[in-house]
Amino acid sequence: MAAPAGPRRRWWTRWTRRRQHLAVGGLFLLAALWVTSRIWLDPAGRVASLYTGDPAQVQFFLAHSVRVVLHGEYPFFTEQFNYPDGVNLMANTAVLALGIPMVPVTVLFGPAVSFVVLVTLGLAGTATAWYLVLSRHVVRTPLAAAAGGWFCGFSPAMLSHASWHPNIISQFLLPFIVWRVLVLTRSRRPVRDGLLLAVLVTAQAFINEEILLFTAMACGVFLLAVLAQEPARWRAAWRPLGIGVAACTLLAGGLLAYPLYVQFAGPMAYHGLSDAVQDYGNDIAAFFAPGSPTLGGNQRANANLAPNYSEENAFFGWSLSLLAIAIVVWLRREMIVRALAVTGGLFAVLSLGERISWWDRELITGPWQLLVHLPLLDAVVPTRFGLITTVVVGLLLALAVERAWALRSVERRTVRTLTAAGLAFALLPIAPMPLRMVSRPPVPDFITADRWRTYVGPDQTLVPIPVPSMGNTHGMRWAAATNLDFKIPGGYFLAPRNGNTGDPGRFGGRPSGVGQLLEEVATTGRAPKLDDRQRRRFQDELRHWQAAILVLPLRQQNVEPLRRTVEELVGPGRQELDVWVWDVRALTDRSV
Repeated sequence: MAAPAGPRRRWWTRWTRRRQHLAVGGLFLLAALWVTSRIWLDPAGRVASLYTGDPAQVQFFLAHSVRVVLHGEYPFFTEQFNYPDGVNLMANTAVLALGIPMVPVTVLFGPAVSFVVLVTLGLAGTATAWYLVLSRHVVRTPLAAAAGGWFCGFSPAMLSHASWHPNIISQFLLPFIVWRVLVLTRSRRPVRDGLLLAVLVTAQAFINEEILLFTAMACGVFLLAVLAQEPARWRAAWRPLGIGVAACTLLAGGLLAYPLYVQFAGPMAYHGLSDAVQDYGNDIAAFFAPGSPTLGGNQRANANLAPNYSEENAFFGWSLSLLAIAIVVWLRREMIVRALAVTGGLFAVLSLGERISWWDRELITGPWQLLVHLPLLDAVVPTRFGLITTVVVGLLLALAVERAWALRSVERRTVRTLTAAGLAFALLPIAPMPLRMVSRPPVPDFITADRWRTYVGPDQTLVPIPVPSMGNTHGMRWAAATNLDFKIPGGYFLAPRNGNTGDPGRFGGRPSGVGQLLEEVATTGRAPKLDDRQRRRFQDELRHWQAAILVLPLRQQNVEPLRRTVEELVGPGRQELDVWVWDVRALTDRSV
């Protein structure tokens, strides 16, 4: 008589750990493709609605990485925009650690495709990295690790930055950095572990230094919260932690010493951000509203709850906010949960900025006002502290699912069903939706067909009309499409005020009379009357730029008023392919 068959395991439990990891990573990649699907349809012709400057800037930096790899160009400073002053790239998040690996894609398909690849991999990679670290070191239940990884990778804050900031959403090194810091507290080989941490820190510094600073601050607060609860841990932890941090500091400090010198003391270095950005803070109500790029999001309703749509760094929704509080109350006896609650709560308060508000109504002065002028913190955008709280919520979700799954209740199936239902209730309103996109003008055929090469020499500039600035970045895309083979004046970047190295930062370089005039014409459609004095002043500016040609696309908004204005400045132009061209070499040649 045959022996009775044992209980059959479910298909998921029969999979190897590797197959489980691949399956979860594949699901995260599909979700990232869903989020970026609209821009994938036409990477060069679509951009996030409302703000178009940051994608153009990132594409410019990706093209710079091509020049670094293929032409041996200096990586930390460039004169290819804001000529002749140039731009300090170390002070502008030039994403070298992302751009250099993407050089083959950028060369073959262009920086616009590289941009959307980075956004897709940033979301999926961050979610997968947190899943792997959680599943290997924190929780045993795959669903718990997947829930935590999902929220860390696809939270409303991450979706908000996805349209504009691939450097901010590329957080796939952070879970490994956090884990290596915790390993140091009990390491038997602290020097080796400290050196491993230094490699991760160095790589993250070339992705985004602000996120690295947030990670260090969060780790510090979390460890202090743990030690405050269990001081005895310090006796065993201080020695390996001290040795490991010292080893990390020596190696990472050596590797980053010169780049950081360029950033803080090199040409076009600045100290601190402009007051407008330093004042960016979350509204308290932002924590209870769903993010704009989510299933339950309402862009209009969120208008006054965040500095702008690219900085929605909270927006958990009512259901998840209440669930996070309930998890802390339920698991309050666990030391790690209390430490996480302190960490998330502290940075949630700091993210409110200098003035705490509720539904756009100012209430009191926030604690951030005491910290905003400290070194390093003076370059932080406070609303982004909400990204730390986001990770804390993701970790709380993972721990809660793990604890619920492990309950030894008679009704285990009911408990697990309720757990899954609770996750759906909390996460469904903030489920990611495809990012909103709008069409943008194509790069002119005059640029892509290399017709500009007839006019522009190696020490001359091509001047796009309007002159590139924070609000007019199409000229930066033109340059990026040629892998920065020509220089342009102006652009969108951070630089010291009036070009004086060491001054506080601002967006853009020295004020430009020509740039401001043409930007006003492009906006209003009104062509001003110019006198001879204005013409001479504007022509001097063109000489300062060593301008070879001025280029105005036929599809540019208010093209006729702009054409008439440029003709008043430098005389008649001529149409070539899909642009108006003014050859000003005779006017700007200093030898004449």
